[in-house]
Amino acid sequence: MKTLPPLVMLVLIFSAGTIAAHALRPEAIDAASLASIAPERPRKASSNPDPAIVRLQVLLDRAGSSPGVIDGFYGDNVRKAVAGFEEMRGLPVDGRLNRDVAARLEDKTPIIERYVVSNDDATGLVDKIPKDYGEKAKMESLGYTSVAEKLSERFHMDIDLVKTLNPGAKFVPGETIYVVMPGSPREGKVKRIEARKRTGQVIAYAEDGLLLAVYPATIGSKEAPSPSGTHKVKGVARMPTYRYDPKLNFKQGKNDKVLTIPKGPNGPVGTVWIDLTEPTYGIHGTPEPKLIGKVGSHGCVRLTNWDVEELAGMVKPGVVVDFKD
Repeated sequence: MKTLPPLVMLVLIFSAGTIAAHALRPEAIDAASLASIAPERPRKASSNPDPAIVRLQVLLDRAGSSPGVIDGFYGDNVRKAVAGFEEMRGLPVDGRLNRDVAARLEDKTPIIERYVVSNDDATGLVDKIPKDYGEKAKMESLGYTSVAEKLSERFHMDIDLVKTLNPGAKFVPGETIYVVMPGSPREGKVKRIEARKRTGQVIAYAEDGLLLAVYPATIGSKEAPSPSGTHKVKGVARMPTYRYDPKLNFKQGKNDKVLTIPKGPNGPVGTVWIDLTEPTYGIHGTPEPKLIGKVGSHGCVRLTNWDVEELAGMVKPGVVVDFKD
């Protein structure tokens, strides 16, 4: 047997200890306390998911104030979700996780549950998603590229968190994995939607004026601002194809012709298009849920696929959409 030099042995021991220290165990998330979370997010971002933040994100999701992707990091979308929850409960809105907010969020339901990968989870997958729209247009569908990606969206999780919770998993039918349990889709009738550009939020109001749901959103960009003023929902399309027209929309790569991009969760507008009366604008999903609120859009309102699916289930043609600067 070959003997390793002492320095190499020390490096291996240190590396193994670091990996063990950074492992995120399901029981740690269920046992985590919201009291361990600072009222304001730290200036220096953590390099590893925090069990308490995972718990907070799941509880906010269940309460109807979406944190976007559940990833275990104290990002700006967490602050937005806390502020949204405060507004829903009629509390002073500052986005700070104080004791009162934490107490109102807590519930006794487990955050983590076991899930058995099914045969259906492994169907409808594609090998890869090209960046070029001309190449996308040649595909039959723009489905998920792996079982892990498919399940991450089903459970509102970042794919890296799914993999971190399940080290060594192959994500094949019959395998048992750990997932978080987010909230059930909100129900009700939305009368009015506010798209708040400054805060990057979409707020859905019920007929009685109360908040039904709050979502983090990407709303336009400096180069392609979203509309202003009041518009209305014209209709809802699920699993829509996307018509790319460089003269009406934007120029992608070297594509200068009209293209029809096939449907799928990894399509340019994700799984839902909520059409607005303002031509070419809508509220839609995204193939990159972790980028919500972090990069601009081409003028539309972009939500995670699961958030826009939930919103679409509560709107009908005629619902007012008010863009707030």
